[in-house]
Amino acid sequence: MLTLLAVFLLGSLLMPVLVRWLGAQAFAIAALVPAAAFVHALVMTPQVLDGPVPFESVAWIPQLGLNLSMNMDVLGWVLTLIVTGVGALVLLYCRWYFHDDTAGIGQFAGVLLGFAGAMYGLVLTDDLVMLVMFWELTSILSYLLIGHYRRRAASRRAALQALLVTTLGGLVMFVGVVLLVVDTGTSSIREILEIAPSGPIVDAAIVMLLVGAISKSALFPFHFWLPGAMAAPTPVSAYLHAAAMVKAGIYLIARFAPIFAFSAPWRPIVITLGILTMLIGGIQALRETDLKRILAFGTVSQLGFFAVVVGYGTQAAALAGLALVIGHALFKSALFLIVGVIDRQLSTRDITELSGVGRQAPVMATAAFISIASMVGIAPTIGFVAKESTLTALLDDALGGSPWGLVALIGVVLGSMLTAAYGARFLWGAFWKKRDEQGQQLPDTAWPDPPVGFLSAPIILAGVTLAAGIGAPALDVALQGYALTASPGLDHAGEAVEGPGHLALWHGFEPALGISILSILLGIGLFLLSRKTGWDRKARLLRFTAADVYYLVMRGVDRLSVLSTTLTQRGSLPVYVGTIFVVFVSAEVTALIASDIDRYNLSAWHTPAQIVVAPIMAIAGVFAVRAQKRYTGVVLVSVTGLGMVVLFATSGAPDLALTQILIETVTMVTFALVLRRLPARMGEHNASVGRVPRALLAIGVGVTMAFIAVVATQSRIADPISEIFPEIAYEIGHGKNVVNVALVDLRGWDTMGELSVLVLAATGVASLVFVTHRADLLAGTKNLPRATRKAARSRPLVETTEGIRFQTSENESSPRAWLVGGQRMKPENRSILLEVIVRILFHTIIVVSIFLLFSGHNLPGGGFAGGLVAGMALVMRYIAGGRWELGAAAPTDAGRLLGTGLILAVGTAVVPLFFGLAPLTSTFWEWEIPGIGHMEFVTSTIFDVGVYLVVIGLVLDVLRSLGAEVDRQAALRSTPGPEGFLSREGRSR
Repeated sequence: MLTLLAVFLLGSLLMPVLVRWLGAQAFAIAALVPAAAFVHALVMTPQVLDGPVPFESVAWIPQLGLNLSMNMDVLGWVLTLIVTGVGALVLLYCRWYFHDDTAGIGQFAGVLLGFAGAMYGLVLTDDLVMLVMFWELTSILSYLLIGHYRRRAASRRAALQALLVTTLGGLVMFVGVVLLVVDTGTSSIREILEIAPSGPIVDAAIVMLLVGAISKSALFPFHFWLPGAMAAPTPVSAYLHAAAMVKAGIYLIARFAPIFAFSAPWRPIVITLGILTMLIGGIQALRETDLKRILAFGTVSQLGFFAVVVGYGTQAAALAGLALVIGHALFKSALFLIVGVIDRQLSTRDITELSGVGRQAPVMATAAFISIASMVGIAPTIGFVAKESTLTALLDDALGGSPWGLVALIGVVLGSMLTAAYGARFLWGAFWKKRDEQGQQLPDTAWPDPPVGFLSAPIILAGVTLAAGIGAPALDVALQGYALTASPGLDHAGEAVEGPGHLALWHGFEPALGISILSILLGIGLFLLSRKTGWDRKARLLRFTAADVYYLVMRGVDRLSVLSTTLTQRGSLPVYVGTIFVVFVSAEVTALIASDIDRYNLSAWHTPAQIVVAPIMAIAGVFAVRAQKRYTGVVLVSVTGLGMVVLFATSGAPDLALTQILIETVTMVTFALVLRRLPARMGEHNASVGRVPRALLAIGVGVTMAFIAVVATQSRIADPISEIFPEIAYEIGHGKNVVNVALVDLRGWDTMGELSVLVLAATGVASLVFVTHRADLLAGTKNLPRATRKAARSRPLVETTEGIRFQTSENESSPRAWLVGGQRMKPENRSILLEVIVRILFHTIIVVSIFLLFSGHNLPGGGFAGGLVAGMALVMRYIAGGRWELGAAAPTDAGRLLGTGLILAVGTAVVPLFFGLAPLTSTFWEWEIPGIGHMEFVTSTIFDVGVYLVVIGLVLDVLRSLGAEVDRQAALRSTPGPEGFLSREGRSR
């Protein structure tokens, strides 16, 4: 089971690539993954029914007692068959549904397969915390699936609505899970069911669990998100909203109903909200004209039905409820898929535009009739078997004196009547011949026959619906194991009933059969009455709906956020920084005064260099504060950074000194790029105010930091761990450079976090500068022919009036082209001396950066320093040849470097897990090579390569955004022609 879960994950990651190669046919390959899981579940059937129950567990966080546990009992087995079987058919159906629509289906296929894997894990996991994780994962993936048509506002709005509602419920449920785990002392679902806890804390946990289930399964008052989710592609509706996502809440209710159904809060919540949802959904389904929305509100009604029956808690109700869940997954998925066929073939789902489709598509109409018959409860379908068993279970309990049994029975009968009514409306709307207002028959809607494969999924589902009804005795044997875990019901005398009863196609002429037939007849009559009176075409019944309440709440949240932002976010950077510093000084001074530390042993200096460097740094800091020009201030600030280089170098920290000087250089270049677009002098537009308070605050921060440094260095009471770093760096990290080994091995998690920050920083800079995406940054370099860039590496190039050309006997007197982008720069900005130097030194600097990368494990250097050196080489190319030369030097997207580097780093951390080791555990190999000597390779070097690529990507992103892109935008603004911003068209852009 764990292996199949991993296959789902791997398959979802590969789907975008497969779709790129195979198009929509890749969905057929994707269907193999859930199909394999379906077959595996079938193979496990004898073990599930007769024992021992299949169980797998792998330790995840042993310190917290959390495991990756999978338990396939009867309930999990049934839901697994539904999730994987219907999932395989829906993925196969997508092969034809997306035949002509290829936009974004690679991501769609991966997300849909990933969702199937998340549901597979959700229904099988035995750990409550893991269940919450799978639960939230389904919410996130459903958000992506519902919002597949991202250009449509309705899709984006529906996706966000579903995400907010289900995530809110999931967060409440998580609190309930924490309470339940703390109260029972275990997160294992099996153990919790065996303990059967009770008490006030458990009751509170039950309510929170039910909030999660109600929000996920779209029960009142959260029912409004499901009809809105019909903006998703129809396969999403067929899977998520018929067989998978909405079943998650029902599954949670079914899982805990055997032990919690008779607790104080359970039945009032489940039965009341379930019946209310049945009635609201059924009434609204009678008023819809869109086939998908009819099914959507019908699904809402059916989910309320299932919540009542599955959550009722008796053995007979548990048996009938699980049969209902199976039937609904079959018939509702088939109906959604049929609507998808109609929509694809006719480009409409409006019942007012459909007439006579049934006679033209008899096979599809037959599948729809079978599915509706199962939904309504007509023999010989599984829906009939489940409905009759449900009515029998509730009727017996009601006659036995249970008030909740009577309430549930009345609600189910009313809901069944509405089900028959909107079921008839669906069939009439989709397949019947219509008449106009004058009573004349409308012409038949032209029906182009769909491919046979397109209809295969709904036909198979309809066939299984019939087969399950006819094979009810076999289904009864399979489901008995779950039913027996619940409490016995009551008979007519109020005594406990032994056993849950049986599923059968025919129980004889019983009261339940008469009630079922009566509800169907009344439902058909209700449909005819609504058509005759025109009630189904009137305006909405209430002035507001649950969706209106949702939007009202969201508007209130927006207004509250605006109000709080207005009060706290004034838009002034000095105010923000000043607030932080005031709080910092206040808190730290209070702590210093309250402490009893009296050890202030100070030394005049540690190295003689400090006597010289420290005053220079202090004076530069004072002058930086007083500087009136921005660039002067930046240079003076850099003096303090260079002073730190000297201090590091004279204190035995060559790695820090090397890294510091490189960072100072890159920072200076970055500042220079930004300052080009800012006024030269400070305070030209917004002069500094309140200089005295600012000065006092600055002095306070400086003095506070000084005291903190003194106290912190004098307050150690234990030996620092750094004293054993040289030893463990060599023994564990197999390196002599303590700093580098600490970064990539001993404290690799810190470095991985820093890499993530660097990637976010690069992405943030690019997103602020580029109008659309990073592809814009190559716009200035694409004009250079690829052959020209290649030739620059092998044959001499010269500058001619026609541009850069290969050197020949005819043009050998022309000036040598040292850089391919140099000729594109303005003459006044060119420096031939600089171009020659850059051409000569560039490759040498790159080699030095690679040397630093691979030597850093034992010598000063490493991936960070090496990446900065390579970045400086790119800086040189940009300064010498402009944005065109930068494109020639690095003809790739910075995002690829960032992503590749992060993948290498994360991969180095994850790979040891597959060998049963802790993340980031390193290993090494050593060889004796004749003529070379002893060589070693440590796997943490791969992590360092990732650091190297991320740093280069960051520098390249900064150069292309703050440098090349700003250059391009400035050139457009200064160009008076049709391509520039000074033209009318340019200004309008």
